[in-house]
Amino acid sequence: MSYLIRGLGALSALGETVSAHRHALLSSSLPFRPLGELMDCDYPEVPAAWIQNRALLNHRKWSPAAMAALHVARQAITASGWSEEELRDAVVILGTSRGGAAGWLEPWPKRRGFPLMQASNAMHGEAAAAISIELGIRGAYQVIATGCSAGLDALGIASMHLQCGMADRALVVAVDLPLVKILLDSYASTGILTKNGRNDPYHPETTGIFPAEAAAALTLEKNEASRGVHLRGYLANSDAADPLSLSPASGQLVALLEKARQQFGEPTALSPHATGTASHALAEPKCLAAAFPDQKPSLHLLKPFLGHGIGAGSLLETVLLCDFLERKELPANLPHLHAPAGFSLPDAVTPCHGTVWKIAASLGGHNSLVALENC
Repeated sequence: MSYLIRGLGALSALGETVSAHRHALLSSSLPFRPLGELMDCDYPEVPAAWIQNRALLNHRKWSPAAMAALHVARQAITASGWSEEELRDAVVILGTSRGGAAGWLEPWPKRRGFPLMQASNAMHGEAAAAISIELGIRGAYQVIATGCSAGLDALGIASMHLQCGMADRALVVAVDLPLVKILLDSYASTGILTKNGRNDPYHPETTGIFPAEAAAALTLEKNEASRGVHLRGYLANSDAADPLSLSPASGQLVALLEKARQQFGEPTALSPHATGTASHALAEPKCLAAAFPDQKPSLHLLKPFLGHGIGAGSLLETVLLCDFLERKELPANLPHLHAPAGFSLPDAVTPCHGTVWKIAASLGGHNSLVALENC
């Protein structure tokens, strides 16, 4: 069974709409600026990407993360054309890594929140509640917090809700606003922030992530007969090996890719996790080479455009893939990126007539995959 992806929503440093993101990708526009322009920190030179319209995130009642989630949810619902009745009975599945930390761990600049809402604003799940309340959605809502794969996992869990009959429609949302000094200090201590500013995830000299704010949404329907982009399926597993790094020795990412091939056939293209940390730059290519010893899909790296949106990044990348797939296309890579041995990184938009996989990997060794296709 497959599920129709109809409405899309996107918010990041690249823009406030899906079309703005598409234009930025087509023109190879990059949003990165030194963190020192946004905040006082011990690593002001680190390139980062943040939502330019800060007023969009500033609301007295809802937290900044809830406001970002509402923005993309409204886009996706409008694009889906759902009636009030259809929307009312939908389920909401939200993916996030750091939830409402922004504006709670530290004061949000220029925001004067209501004291009464402080407990709500601190909840990881407030964004899902805000969507339910503001948009009149009476179906269940759930929050998935599996780190960097949370957006993909939210999409997969949404498909399970549809499959088991809890609803006919799902609104899938992901949001993370990780540019908070306390959070960034933890990333710096762990050693995953870029140290040399190289924006090339598989290059031997890459040293870490470009942190970024992100939010994304899409609608999912039980509608196999309709033409358009469909979710063919979702898979996930865990390395059970390392709290910080992808572990090729566990064989679990390879096993996930091989299981996906059995269920969905050979992929035309694959959008990898490709964070840019030194360990991931070594580990992921090893796994891809083991999983695809012969016929290799083209690789389409989106973090060089977006930065690492943590838990929201995987869903934002999926939304942008869907936008291109609606036109039976695949997005170009930034020119001159380092390609893993044997794989191609096309630097022009290319036609697509097959299945495309998006994968994500979280701290702790959780691996997720979704398969997409324009039917």
